Amino acid sequence: MARHIGIVGCSAPGAALCYETICIEGASLLGRRQPHPEISMHTRPFSEYMRRIENDDWKAVAELMLSSAEKLASIGAEFLVAPCNTIHLAFELATPRSPLPWLHIAEEVAREAKQSRYQRVALLGTRLLIESQVYSTKFGLAGVEYRLPTKRER
Repeated sequence: MARHIGIVGCSAPGAALCYETICIEGASLLGRRQPHPEISMHTRPFSEYMRRIENDDWKAVAELMLSSAEKLASIGAEFLVAPCNTIHLAFELATPRSPLPWLHIAEEVAREAKQSRYQRVALLGTRLLIESQVYSTKFGLAGVEYRLPTKRER
C-alpha cells in the first residue's frame, strides 16, 4: 500500500520539483499498475522563511516547519520531507516536537552515495549550506568522503 507523503515546502520550485519527482519515480519504481504514493504539500510564503533565515533566527524557521508539519499530519500524511537544503539548518530544532517523522535530506544523500559506492562526492550549494554542518555531519556518519569548493571557487 502506498504511503502518504507530506512535503514541507520552503521555495515553490523546490517543493514542485519534489512533488514531480515522487510522481515520476513512484510510477517508475512501483510500475504502472501501482499508484504513486499519496502526496500532500504545504508551503508558507517564501518571504516568511527568508526573513527568518536572513535574521539568523533558526528557532523561527523551525516554527514555520512545524506549522506545516501539523497541517500535513492533520490531513493524514505519514512522514515528511523538506526539499530545501537550507531549512535543514533548523531540522534538529523542529523534529523533536514534530507530530510526524521526517526524512533528512543529507542523510538520504549520504546513504545513496554510500549505497552507490561513490568514492568521493562534491557538495555544491549556497554559502550558508556549504559553511554549515548539515551535510558534513551526515557524510561523516555514513563514512562518505566529500569535497567542498574552495572559497575562491565559491
